[in-house]
Parts: sequence; C-alpha cells; structure tokens
Amino acid sequence: MQRRSFLATSAAAAVSCSSPKRPPNVVFILTDDQRWDCLSAAGHPFLKTPHLDRIAAEGVRFANAFTTTSLCSPSRAGFMSGQYAHTHGVVNNFTEYPASLASFPAVLQRAGYESAYIGKWHMGENNDERRPGFDYWVSHKGQGKYNDTEFNINGKREVVKGYYTHVVTDFAVDFLKKPRNKPFVLCLGQKAPHGVWIPEPKYEHAFDHVEVRKPPTAYETGPLTPAFVSERIKTWHGIDGNLYGLNDYGKFIRSYHATILSVDDAVGRVYDTLRQTGELDNTILVFAGDNGFLLGEHSSIDKRTMWEESIRIPLLVRYPEAIRTPRVAEEMALNIDVAPSILDLAGAEPLPAAQGRSFRPIVEGRETPWRTSWLYEYNFESEFPYTPNVRGVRTDTWKYIHYPNGDGSPETYLAELYNLKEDPLERRNLIQDAPSQPRLNELRAELARLQKESGALPDQMPQRPTLRMELPDARIR
Repeated sequence: MQRRSFLATSAAAAVSCSSPKRPPNVVFILTDDQRWDCLSAAGHPFLKTPHLDRIAAEGVRFANAFTTTSLCSPSRAGFMSGQYAHTHGVVNNFTEYPASLASFPAVLQRAGYESAYIGKWHMGENNDERRPGFDYWVSHKGQGKYNDTEFNINGKREVVKGYYTHVVTDFAVDFLKKPRNKPFVLCLGQKAPHGVWIPEPKYEHAFDHVEVRKPPTAYETGPLTPAFVSERIKTWHGIDGNLYGLNDYGKFIRSYHATILSVDDAVGRVYDTLRQTGELDNTILVFAGDNGFLLGEHSSIDKRTMWEESIRIPLLVRYPEAIRTPRVAEEMALNIDVAPSILDLAGAEPLPAAQGRSFRPIVEGRETPWRTSWLYEYNFESEFPYTPNVRGVRTDTWKYIHYPNGDGSPETYLAELYNLKEDPLERRNLIQDAPSQPRLNELRAELARLQKESGALPDQMPQRPTLRMELPDARIR
C-alpha cells in the first residue's frame, strides 16, 4: 500500500511538473486624487480601510511611491506606458493617449490575455470610444458623475443608475466571473476621491464626529515662499477659496475622506470575487492613486505642485507567487514603474520604450541596486495657469524645486530646497541658506542629468503667465 501510494504521488508530481503554469491574471485598480496617507495601513488618524489594509498585509506596500507628474491624465498615461509626460506627450488633462503608444494592457492582449477597461479613463476629455488594447470597454466622457453616469458599454451608451463606485465595481465583478480559458487583465478606474465630492448616502455622515483642524503649514507664507502661493490663498486652489464649492473646510475634509470608504468596500468586492472564482492567488493585484492631493498644506488644495502631499501616492501589490514575505518597502517607486513591473511579474515581453523600471526584485525581497533620485515635471495648462511650470528632483532626503524664471528671482517664483529628513513638512526653504549651497549645486546638476537621460532637454519652460484668480466650478479638473 505504501509503495502504491508512493508511485501514485510520484506520478501526480510528474504530471504537475510537466504541465505548463498558467500565466497570472492582472487586476489594476486606480483611484483619482487619493493621497498616499489615506489608508489606515499608512497610519491615517480616522480613515479606516480594512480591505486595502488586507492587500497591504498580504503583499507589499510602497511607503515611498510617487507620481512623476501630479496631474490626472499625464499620470495615467505614465501608468499605462511607463513613460514620463514629456515622452508620452499627455502633458495636460485634455490630451488623448496616443493610439500608437504601447501600453501594458495592449502587450498582454497581444500575448493572449482577455483585456478590459472599466471606469474613469480621463485621457481625451470628449471621447468615450473603446481605446486600443481592450476587448471589453465600459467608460464615459469627462469626469463622470458620482450618481447616474452615462457609460459607453462596448459601443452602447446607457445611463446606469447608481453610485459610481459601485456601478463600475458591478461591471468589474461581472467581468471577473465570466467563464474563460485564458488569462485576463482588468483595469478598474474609480472616480473617487475626485471632487466635487458626493459621499455615498450611508457614509455621508461617517466623519461628523471628527474634529477637523487645518494643517501646520496652512498659512506659512514667509519671504522665501514662492509668490504664487500667497496669490492663490483665496482663489479656487487656495485654502480660503471655495473649496470645490463646499465653502467649509470641515465639510471639505470629511467629504473627501468619506468617498474613500466606498472605494475600500469596492476593493473588498473585487478581492472576494477573485477568491470565489479561485483566481486570487494567481492574480497580480495592484492598487494605486494617480496623484496626491493637498488638503490645505502650503495654503493650497488640489495637486500639480511638487510638495510631498501632491506627489506621494498609495501603491499596493499583492501576488503570492512573487511575494513570499509581505512587507513595507521603503524604496522610491514611481507611477512609471507600474507598467514594466506588471509585465515583468507576468513574464510578458517588456514595453519597447519604458522609462520606469520593474520593481519585481523589490517585491520578491531581493537585494537590487535602485534609484537614488528621480525627475518631477509639471506643465501648466492654459485653463489653469495659477500653478506654474515645475521641474524638480527628489532624493531620499532632499528636494529641489525649480520654476520658470530661474532660482531666486524675487519678482517671480522663488525656487525651493528642502532637507526632507530634518524638515518633512517642507517648512524651511533653504534656497538661500549658505551651508546648503553645495547641496543645491549637486541637485541642480542632478536635475540636468535626469532631464538629459530621459530626453527632456532642451526644456523651454514658459515664463510667468497671467494669473486668473477664479475659475467656474464646471471647469474643475
């Protein structure tokens, strides 16, 4: 009996070893304007996100993840292509993702994957048509609405009643439950927590009990503060502006966070569906935000700038095949790393011109040389001139922010230099600090090196535009 059992076991093992391993599925979930610290796993003081925390606990949470351009469309194109904005060409919120530009879903589709995009696309403002690389398409024009959005469902337009977060998740769950004999890649774009915020009714009063205080840097506008900061305080992008039409700072904060509760529920539904279909552990599950969001820091709201609250994003990866030991990774990961990393983890061919790099060695826990600095860029839009152009470089401890008219021009945008280890809130601009000048010179040289390396030179940043102090709510992006 023991010998027969041994032979049967050996035969089964031989069959198992000879059977090719199924390629992993991919699920990529992207939120809009979610800060890196809006996870309870990241220590948020009142926001609880148990489903996102579960992914973090079972995978890798990147504690230092960033977007290379803190604006929705450029960042989204970076996630798809692995390229900087100056390379992929989507430098504002109104440019279409180039049809000829490779993307990680298109690469996987060519490799035999069934591909789907569901939710907010937000590249090409007035176009809801299916984009290249996707077999299944559910999206809409523009921002969509928190309630009752009109979707293009594989060519058929229909107003779908219900709360956006759950409507797109319903479509995602249906897609995941479909019987199929090949792997799939699903990209799920959530609207939340983009303003103007309308929380789901059950969460409308979730944070009424929370005492809301303005951040320590809310009104710090000293002599070394760039001119545009003090000019914007009472405008649409300022802390004393209309706060996305809410006109109340407490409601602004509570509403923003309340929409994330619904996102967390939706992530839980996706996770549970993958488990129920038996695909959970054979799926590369990635969760990220497209950019950060200022909630009053530096007298500002929104994103675009290079301050920490604007550029830092949540990034979670779950894939047990590669992640044998869940952990928090401290390495600096970028939005442009996601596409090459997904393809590397899936064993697919790489993107032909990706400028990001695969973080597979990091999630696998292997020692690997990694970046010590990275390039940030922002190009002001004609409709949004009150955040100037930005070029900058960030290391693990220092940050240099350069504006159009050079460093130290008092009549325009003063450059910024911060020691992030000693000053994590960026309260002391060291741009004119004598002992910091050697470091400043190093960072100027590093910025030039990164721009040259990535093909961003020559760089002709326009000069100071005319500030427009107000903007109708309808044009909020």
